[in-house]
Amino acid sequence: MNKVPSTVWKNPIHFLAFGLGSGAAPWMPGTVGTLAAIIPYLWFQHLSLPLYLLMLVVTTIIGIWLCDRTSKDIGVHDHGGIVWDEFVGFWLTMTLAPSGWEWIALGFVLFRIFDIWKPWPIKWADQKVSGGVGIMLDDLLAGVYAAAILQLVAYFWF
Repeated sequence: MNKVPSTVWKNPIHFLAFGLGSGAAPWMPGTVGTLAAIIPYLWFQHLSLPLYLLMLVVTTIIGIWLCDRTSKDIGVHDHGGIVWDEFVGFWLTMTLAPSGWEWIALGFVLFRIFDIWKPWPIKWADQKVSGGVGIMLDDLLAGVYAAAILQLVAYFWF
């Protein structure tokens, strides 16, 4: 069960780190957070590549700060409800993805697989890198793996 600190609903920094509240889901907050990340992606997908990449850089930098601050405030490193990292990891997965719900669904599944499975170096980053960088890094790496597979599928599909 996901024990959610009450500050999530009072502190805007915690609210953002908890993925606009999606990380407060009682079960599978990472999966729920990734599902919630689809909503802003529907707007982001229409950005030009340079603007999309800028969005990723900005949301990553903001995420490092949000996640670090929230984890320190609540006294739990990488609390399961902190899902801003899932948001950005999913958006990274979807970089240059073809349009369509089937691609969003595939990106979602691939990202969740890598985020849960944590093959090297994702597991290493999850265990060895601390603070906001550590919280964000394993999901960014999962996003890179998922994006690579998504692009291979798209290449061979078309």
